Amino acid sequence: MKKTTSVSSILDAAKSYEYVDENPVKGGVKDVYFSPDRKYVVAFYRTPLENEQKERIKRIVSTYLVNIQNGNASDYYLDEVFRWPYDIVQKNNLTGIVVPVYSQKFFFAKGYVGSDNIAGGDKVGKWFTAPMFRNQHYPLRLDKSELGDWLSYFQISINITRGIKKLHQMGLAHSDLSYNNILVDPVTRSACIIDIDGLVVPKLFPPEVIGTADFIAPEVLKTKHLHLHDPGRQLPNQKTDLHALAVLIYMYLLRRHPLRGGKIWDLDSEKDEILSMGEKALFVEHPTDSSNKVRVEYLKKWDAFWGDPNKIPYTVTGPYLSELFKKAFIDGLHDPIKRPLANEWETALLKTVDLIQPCHNPECNEKWYVFDNTQTPRCPFCGTSHKGTLPVLDLYFKYDDEVWKPENHRLMVYHNQYLFKWHVSRKVIRNESLTFEDKKPVGYFTFYQDKWVLVNQTLTSMKDLTEQKEIPPNSMVELSEGKKILLSNEEGGRIIYVTMANQ
Repeated sequence: MKKTTSVSSILDAAKSYEYVDENPVKGGVKDVYFSPDRKYVVAFYRTPLENEQKERIKRIVSTYLVNIQNGNASDYYLDEVFRWPYDIVQKNNLTGIVVPVYSQKFFFAKGYVGSDNIAGGDKVGKWFTAPMFRNQHYPLRLDKSELGDWLSYFQISINITRGIKKLHQMGLAHSDLSYNNILVDPVTRSACIIDIDGLVVPKLFPPEVIGTADFIAPEVLKTKHLHLHDPGRQLPNQKTDLHALAVLIYMYLLRRHPLRGGKIWDLDSEKDEILSMGEKALFVEHPTDSSNKVRVEYLKKWDAFWGDPNKIPYTVTGPYLSELFKKAFIDGLHDPIKRPLANEWETALLKTVDLIQPCHNPECNEKWYVFDNTQTPRCPFCGTSHKGTLPVLDLYFKYDDEVWKPENHRLMVYHNQYLFKWHVSRKVIRNESLTFEDKKPVGYFTFYQDKWVLVNQTLTSMKDLTEQKEIPPNSMVELSEGKKILLSNEEGGRIIYVTMANQ
């Protein structure tokens, strides 16, 4: 019989939590105990907390939790994006938090290809940002069943971005955003931000850590030698979160670090680290300053493909993300106010997903790539060229009665690609608040009798403007060069203009 212990909530003495008082999982600063039914954990800090620290946690498990519960898409945030603590307890003089258990999908089912050493372990992000773990010749590579494909990491990035957007909307900062504090599952394309109890409340609860190496913003490292209360000292805040977010997205999609190049600033490794990630930080793909470019000859053989920007430059992520990477790692690297906001990343990621094409090579590990805006597109990962014609749809919106303007938004067509309401109308925004009804496809694209066609499923005012023909529900229209199709004549409705690539 396992020994169990019960503790009461500090906030509500009527609430109590039982946990198995044996063999805790030891984290960085907490000992974690499972409830008997393994639905929650009670995590005790090993050392007594200051009153201010307790007050921070009380706010997190009450005020800010209620804020999420009463806001938009609360189930999405609390079930998918965060593992948010929901109570605070005390045992003797030690404080604990009560947190829902991680979803089973965030534990390795198989782990390594040749052993079960990490089966059941947490899927922290670093397993999926280091290229060696997916290299076919690396002895400790992950099993293919764990890796997902390139599209998986776009959705993972979208979920992380939405989580940071939500925190920032509430006036909070994470302060230690890194691949250690995010669980990911490429198979279900999921991500979950953990270790929420250290959130920063600006001007109320300062950060307790400066962050994790690789993700600390340059201004924080540059000033870490100053006294904590020195006015020049830069501490983690929302702007430093935005640096870490950009690094995370870059690493998930490109599997290398944007600042770790070949430049050595000091022979003392500790000083070199502080300079190269801090005051002297420089983008490895900087267009005009190549002094920190990756020295390919020094790459480990496991990293030779992903680690070389000449083989996989950041521009393979498409125009929208490339622009934000430039803002984050060139314009905003040492000027925090210029860093892209979380909602900018979300928009760019979603628009890029609409540019994605399936690779025609069944053996391609990545399976998808972003259309490169050329007449002869090819997969950058395996080199396979696209086969057949490729419809490119540019979206236009009605500026006034007679003028339609481009949205700077494209939709790439592939067999059985869907058309959704957010493509049809500007009034439907693709975000976490979409209703079930809004997520239903309204049409689909297919290659039928050697022609690309759009099949209208539910749209009542679709019209072929080129042929001046109505396209009622359950009918189709051929996609051909120069074709203009009105998707909806309602306010906010869009036109698509067809260009045929790879002819």
